[in-house]
Amino acid sequence: MTLFHLISPSGYCINQQAAARGIERLEAAGYPVENQSILTRRQQRFAGTEAERAGDISALANLKGQNVIVMPVRGGYGASRLLDMIDWQAIAARQQQEPLLICGHSDFTAIQMALLCEGVVTFSGPMIAGNFGAETLNTFTEEHFWRALRNPQFTVEWNGSGPACEATGILWGGNLAMLASLVGTPWLPEMNDGILVLEDINEHPFRVERMLLQLFHAGILGRQQAIVLGSFSGAEPNDYDAGYDLPVMTAYLQSRLSIPVISGLDFGHEQRTVTLPLGAQARLVHSGKRTTLTMSGHPTLME
Repeated sequence: MTLFHLISPSGYCINQQAAARGIERLEAAGYPVENQSILTRRQQRFAGTEAERAGDISALANLKGQNVIVMPVRGGYGASRLLDMIDWQAIAARQQQEPLLICGHSDFTAIQMALLCEGVVTFSGPMIAGNFGAETLNTFTEEHFWRALRNPQFTVEWNGSGPACEATGILWGGNLAMLASLVGTPWLPEMNDGILVLEDINEHPFRVERMLLQLFHAGILGRQQAIVLGSFSGAEPNDYDAGYDLPVMTAYLQSRLSIPVISGLDFGHEQRTVTLPLGAQARLVHSGKRTTLTMSGHPTLME
């Protein structure tokens, strides 16, 4: 039996109705949802004390069972406070026995990168409140979520923009702001020849550029085989920008790099999003406007 195990390492879920709707929707589909007591936990803006929230993650090392999907209630902010409080190697050791399928995005990227440093593959995808708890569950998001978790190899396809290319490497990344915040810390993987996928929300194009340049100047972008840009919700320019927008920013980034930058993937904070296994093997092909990203080597649900 497949079940969901809730964690809440970041912000308090202010939209309790959405969280309840997400749980109800999953249970109606036949998936038990455990650890629901964390939903109402709160300290200031956070979903509980540091000890409680770190405990959500640390407890994964001893979580029993197969076909367990671990999913945060929501993102927000707070995961960064926990990074030095968790025995990441203990979780990695558990994953070698009965892999948990860990899925989330946004602030959860910090947790995912710390796990990837230990070789643990997680999924960047939907969460309980914002996605499964939406007033209408997006069918694209739901289909791509189960596609990623059920198939040892799968492909996502979209009409991308960028130079024609073929690239292979480890897929990694997630939320751009969180990745930038991890530069210089022990919790950002030293990934060479990877395919770096990025997304963010409510960041003006110049802020997106500034964070990308931080990764560029740190030598991270230049060590990859390709960069894939997902959605950057809430990144509309204003009158002062005089034509400077996300496509212009992307073209500038491409001008600084010798590797391809492919944009347009439905991935991120939008209701419509793919699910991607961070740490899996990937092959990216872009020709004309057709882009495919094929992934394998990630944990899946057992039949």
